[in-house]
Amino acid sequence: MHIRFLVPGNVRHGSGGNKYNAMLAEHLTALGAKVETITVDGDWPVGSPADRQRFADMLDGGTTVIADGLVASGAPDEISGATNAGTQVWILSHMALADHPDLEAKALAAATGIICPSAHAAEELRAKHGTRKMVIATPGAEKADSAEGSQPLHIVAVAALLSNKCQLELVECLGNLQDVGWTAALIGSENADPRYAAEVRAAVERYGLENRISVTGELTGDALEKQWHKADLSVLLSRSESFGMVVTESLAHGVPVLVRQGTGAVEALGHTEAGAALDLTQEGTLATTLRTWLDDSVLQQTWRSNALQAREYLRGWDTTAATVLEALQR
Repeated sequence: MHIRFLVPGNVRHGSGGNKYNAMLAEHLTALGAKVETITVDGDWPVGSPADRQRFADMLDGGTTVIADGLVASGAPDEISGATNAGTQVWILSHMALADHPDLEAKALAAATGIICPSAHAAEELRAKHGTRKMVIATPGAEKADSAEGSQPLHIVAVAALLSNKCQLELVECLGNLQDVGWTAALIGSENADPRYAAEVRAAVERYGLENRISVTGELTGDALEKQWHKADLSVLLSRSESFGMVVTESLAHGVPVLVRQGTGAVEALGHTEAGAALDLTQEGTLATTLRTWLDDSVLQQTWRSNALQAREYLRGWDTTAATVLEALQR
């Protein structure tokens, strides 16, 4: 089967969507599909007429296309034209668009089908658009060595420095927990939103935490593995998250996770009890939870044991790819 995979060219930091796209393409190829990944430049999610024409040109040829929702959801006419001409166009919707609901609704209706990375993301689309023709292909997790942990305890927050990811909230919370032992690392791109990244750095300095909180920038490979190796707890405070692959990445290293209630990260954590989903509408919840964990060795061990147990049951990317391939062939 030949698949043309269209991905956005205007997301240059290491986003979850970018990683999902790359891993899906790799594992579809491993299952025997011929995958042609094309980066589509443009000011997405809507783009200029020239951007949309460039996108339309990549939809011809009667082939099967998977198009990232960031590129496809603002281009309903182009998708409709392609499907009417015999091209199968599947929209991979990582997250509903924040703006342009009318365009998105028309694009989803015109598509052959929709791939969602989680039940949470699918439900958000249904609530917005009443869409039904979906396949849910949750991200896989790569096998990893289990973390050794640190003394004092080491907290990691692996996400690009963006206001939605709420690293500022974590820094402010840790600023009020200086009487107990811990270190922390904020691991993610500072280029996605330089102004917010500067605010985060300024908060670290304001609380005098330069020796306790490292702002590392985006890490990959061995440098990222070193941080996981030292980690005792992972924190993902995003206000919205379609799944939160860093949650299963944490569990793959046997590291428990704190996530925000009401996001797809709760789905990623599942019923593992390897950490907690926090109601952060209640003031002081994060600080109370972190202080309790830092002070309670039994809780530390319980969460750690549950994370190590969850690690054994994580599904791989081969399952994700098989789910998508079956839908495309059907």
